[in-house]
Amino acid sequence: MASLEQHVSVLSQAMNLRTQRHQVLASNIANADTPNYKARDFSFESAMQNALAGRNSAGGVDMARTSAGHMSGNASSGPAMLKFRTDTQSAVDGNTVDMDVERTQIAENALQYQIVSQLIGDKFKGIRSALSSTGS
Repeated sequence: MASLEQHVSVLSQAMNLRTQRHQVLASNIANADTPNYKARDFSFESAMQNALAGRNSAGGVDMARTSAGHMSGNASSGPAMLKFRTDTQSAVDGNTVDMDVERTQIAENALQYQIVSQLIGDKFKGIRSALSSTGS
């Protein structure tokens, strides 16, 4: 049986990735009128697998450090690998943001975030209930 810490860790990582995806989708919406802007997104499933395995996204490239004072890092900056959307046709100005797709994705992501939040709340509610029933 998995420990409480493992359950909360998995749900916490899921919430963090949902938040990160929401920011990416919101950025797409904010740039809907920006010429040549390419809509971006990432696969939640592969990002979650990377997060659970404790690794950065596959294919990340380490940044060059030309001075000892530079911070190390990589282009992926976490388990999520941002990719450009290619499944929609670009507008005349080269912008690939499809507002219908973005609204659908952001609504679905918000719903998934709410589900994970509810799962965490239910987990702690169950623990509180178990503790209060055994303490009597």
